[in-house]
Amino acid sequence: MISSKTLRAAAAVLAAGTLTLTACSSGGGGGGGSKSNDSKAKLSDHPQVVIGSAADSQGPAKAVDGAKAGGTVKDIERDDFEHLDPAQVYSNTGSNFSQLITRGLTGYKQEGNTVTLVGDLATDTGVSSEGGKTWTFTLKDGVKWEDGSPITSGDVKHSIERTFTPFITEGAKYVQQWLTDQDYRKAYEGPYGGKHLDNVTAPDAKTIVFKFAQPHADFNYAMAMTSYAVVPEKGDTKEEYDKKPMSSGPYKITDRVTDKTLTLERNPNWDPKTDPIRNAYPDKWNFEFGYQAIPATDKLIAADKGEDQTTMSFYASTAGDRLQKVLGDATLKDRLVKGNSPYADYYWINNKRITNQKVREALIHAWPLQQIRQTGGGPDTGDFARSLLNPTVAGYQETDVWGKIAKPDGDPEKSKALLKEAGAENQKIVYAFNNTPKEQQISVVIESALKKAGFDIVLKPIDTKTWYDEIGKVDKEIDVFWGGWGADWPTGATVLPVLFDGRTIADGSNNYANFNDPEINAEIDRIMALADANEQNKAWGELDKKILEKAPAIPGIDRKFYILHGSKIGGAEYDPLGQIISPNKIFLKP
Repeated sequence: MISSKTLRAAAAVLAAGTLTLTACSSGGGGGGGSKSNDSKAKLSDHPQVVIGSAADSQGPAKAVDGAKAGGTVKDIERDDFEHLDPAQVYSNTGSNFSQLITRGLTGYKQEGNTVTLVGDLATDTGVSSEGGKTWTFTLKDGVKWEDGSPITSGDVKHSIERTFTPFITEGAKYVQQWLTDQDYRKAYEGPYGGKHLDNVTAPDAKTIVFKFAQPHADFNYAMAMTSYAVVPEKGDTKEEYDKKPMSSGPYKITDRVTDKTLTLERNPNWDPKTDPIRNAYPDKWNFEFGYQAIPATDKLIAADKGEDQTTMSFYASTAGDRLQKVLGDATLKDRLVKGNSPYADYYWINNKRITNQKVREALIHAWPLQQIRQTGGGPDTGDFARSLLNPTVAGYQETDVWGKIAKPDGDPEKSKALLKEAGAENQKIVYAFNNTPKEQQISVVIESALKKAGFDIVLKPIDTKTWYDEIGKVDKEIDVFWGGWGADWPTGATVLPVLFDGRTIADGSNNYANFNDPEINAEIDRIMALADANEQNKAWGELDKKILEKAPAIPGIDRKFYILHGSKIGGAEYDPLGQIISPNKIFLKP
């Protein structure tokens, strides 16, 4: 799963209509000709996520055509990075920045339409044994900290153990839970008192071994998360590390004024021969914070002269109010980066209140995806979703169980027939929405469509500040509502179990639909126990369809991302797993 803080922040931005993907928190309908409008949404538009070999894990990173080292890049963002201690980082923005100063055992490199999991500090993506219960990694030769000391397996062990400490309040929790199989906070308090984990061992300076009670076929994906990147055992300043971390990446922090500026300069002890991911062309990065969406967009629109030519942004995506202007200006074409969002949109159906599947199916057939997308900004904002998994997730399969691609406007007659069959004609439905101007407009579209389909609909606006608090309640007096989700790593393991395992239902749970099906729960357990990652990925895709066939939710819009950069910025590449511009290939043009 993605951190609740990150997801809620993203939802708030979407609800406010300031994210370029769309002008609202939910997807929208398109103009006329639904089939032609959505014909571009093919699997080939999305990245292929694969597990790389030891050869793929060797450095240096593949050179970018025309790129030369040197110069200073200026990066403008809305917010400063909340955390610099990797164990506390659990957002796409923080993880993206961390690639410049932090390395982990594994990571992702991107070439064209292929995203490959590779060994970063490790020689490969790990060796699994005992049916996925044991994972072994070997560190590369020549990996060093910014002070020139070697990065050791003892540092890796320490980095994992310190994630258990009470002062690490943010960050991912997967590995901690897997290592203890209980409430990890009660099981272990970290290494500072002299106690250590018996199932994380460093038999020599270059070997690190993890042992689990249960198999974890995608453990190497988890180790690509910034939360599990390395922290030096001897250089660990505990709470203070969040202010001044020691670099293992190509740059180090030389100056920072919180919430205003941050400066990076080269780390002379980073060896590109060990790194298959980062090119690190610029000599220096200057970050400036405080740019809101429209000022940032306007600055980047004008970034073809002066110092703005060397200006870019990781995530200051084109303001919704400027999107059509940007898309319609041919002079901006070469400076516009586009991408498909890794976040999935859903309209959740409260299965605790809508217990009759025929009624849920009627809602799905009535749902006006076309009109919603049009109200939210039109076809440029995204494509109609074909499954519960986002296309960036390994194992994704196009399904469209309910024929929404063929009839995105809705099928009111089909809905009426299903309601009659269920004995639920004129079924009352409470539709909740973020109380923003754009969502108010969309709620009217939904109200009209459901009335035509035979429902008695009641609209319920909810304040954006309390949105996830309200929809996260088990006993909520609402029937249908929007929600979004992004995988922590691109497999179904961080999507389907989190959202659809009925045993997780509780206040604050991410099972927003209150969906509980014993058959699905059992299949989740079976898939989680699979030792082969490829077999597991295929199984998640098949489970996606099985869940959809039970009608717990309505797939929404697979969204699009747009962002500009200065005319002298080269190598600006969209990271399809993080919905952000990757820093790894950036260079300055002459």
